[in-house]
Amino acid sequence: MKLTIGHLYPDLFNLYGDSGNVQCMKKRLEWRGIEAQVLPLCAGEDIDFGELDIVVWGGGADRGQALAREYLEQIGPDFKNYVEDGGVVLAVCGAFQLLGKYYKTGEGAEDIIKGLGILDIYTERCDERLVGNVVLESALVETPVVGFENHAGRTIIGDVTPFGKVLYGRGNTGDGGYEGVVYKNVIGTYLHGPLLPKNPQVCDWFLERALKNRYGEDAVLTELSDEAELLANRNMVERLGSEKRFQDSDCADGMSGRKKLSEVCR
Repeated sequence: MKLTIGHLYPDLFNLYGDSGNVQCMKKRLEWRGIEAQVLPLCAGEDIDFGELDIVVWGGGADRGQALAREYLEQIGPDFKNYVEDGGVVLAVCGAFQLLGKYYKTGEGAEDIIKGLGILDIYTERCDERLVGNVVLESALVETPVVGFENHAGRTIIGDVTPFGKVLYGRGNTGDGGYEGVVYKNVIGTYLHGPLLPKNPQVCDWFLERALKNRYGEDAVLTELSDEAELLANRNMVERLGSEKRFQDSDCADGMSGRKKLSEVCR
């Protein structure tokens, strides 16, 4: 068996070690005896989404997002069809924002970066950056999800499901409610780290869906021990928990990710 991982725009979007997500997917496939091909998909290249089993798109600065505008226009329809057909996508930070309707970086019309419109979200920049460790409770996996956020954007989500409830950190809007989104086989998130090495169950969520897409519902991933990965995950959760800054579980009402920008960016 073989899966092909497309690393989208590594020349423009590769902040905070996000390329490690690609390497994590590759190794976890190889450890199971599954061949993994990684295709760097640089800005301006033609992309055949039909040959891709997984798309990984990392974080990028505002400048990188602005430079990507014309390339996004070229790939937009094919990328959207890929997602709607069940294509598997991990989009981090700047990429997460660009899967939405737009990213507003300032007050002028020229400060609006049009997104792909694949996700029912939009983002506006605030003066305060949200920086620090994050712990989530996600319905997708049994273990807590840990990562690191560093973003000025505030992402408001519509008819999509959050990736997880924030137990520690700030999340999409800075109010510590919910973080990221899940849509079909897509996860958009602000979590760097890179995300996947310390969250092996999240990595396997992507790999399992890609494997079933390619080889049918009977295709399964064999189990890995994940002792080191889960230890790193647990140590992070315990260390942050000792700081007594976890959110009160009764504070989040499930609507924090849907507040108006006037309520979260002032």
